[in-house]
Amino acid sequence: MKILITGAHGQLGQDIARLCKEQNHIAIACGSQDLDITRFNEVMTFVLDKKPEVIINCAAYNAVDQAETDWTQAYEVNGIGPKNLALAASASGAILIHYSTDYVFDGEKTCPYTIADKPAPISRYGESKLLGEQMVMRHAQKYYLIRVSWVFGTGNTNFVKKVIEWSCQRDQITVVDDQTSSPTHTWDLAQASLDLLKTGQYGLYHMTNTGYCSRFEWAAYILNHIGWEGVLIPGKSSDFQTLATRPTFSPLDPFGTKQTIGYDLPTWQNATDRFLQEIRRM
Repeated sequence: MKILITGAHGQLGQDIARLCKEQNHIAIACGSQDLDITRFNEVMTFVLDKKPEVIINCAAYNAVDQAETDWTQAYEVNGIGPKNLALAASASGAILIHYSTDYVFDGEKTCPYTIADKPAPISRYGESKLLGEQMVMRHAQKYYLIRVSWVFGTGNTNFVKKVIEWSCQRDQITVVDDQTSSPTHTWDLAQASLDLLKTGQYGLYHMTNTGYCSRFEWAAYILNHIGWEGVLIPGKSSDFQTLATRPTFSPLDPFGTKQTIGYDLPTWQNATDRFLQEIRRM
């Protein structure tokens, strides 16, 4: 199968490219320098020329705080980009896989969000990702729209790597305990995405590692695993000056995913353990 991967230099894009190679797919891995998804003519020409059977969009504007002031760029990458890919996919007959986020929700619920819950973003970043969802659903004929949260992988920086970096620099760390969601290991996400692709059951999915935790609980788990002997202090989001407001409780209920691919993703603890082992070997 010929698969076009946009945003191929990011954490998820790298793992999907690696998995495509293992599964003997023909992967066309593109970074933003190779294909600017915000340019409609460029996208359409590229897709019609390369004729991929599947387009997996891992390209995204992920600077949550910066999006508050640089919102037009966030809207272009996270909203107009998916629209261009959806139109090109429809024109060529390709299947589109696009990733969204728990930040499309306001975090006011007390139980995990399902695919039936109505989005209500509270940041420009969340608004831009919701726009991308709307564009995909409006313009793609065959699509998998997958919401994820708290993504971490070996490719780039992420929360796990930041916690380890902090532990090397300080003997006291403060992490918020009023932001809760579901960590998502990019390798597990990549595997589940390609398994979902095989089903032909298009639509909206929530796909994260099983379970959820606060940032503080996740940091405690990481630091305990690496044997850090410092002091971890619970903090509040209001203690940190950030431009964007984060959802306080935004775990994603994976209802519909197991029913389609036949399994739940591993627990976030198991995923964190494997990730820590992997970066030790690098």
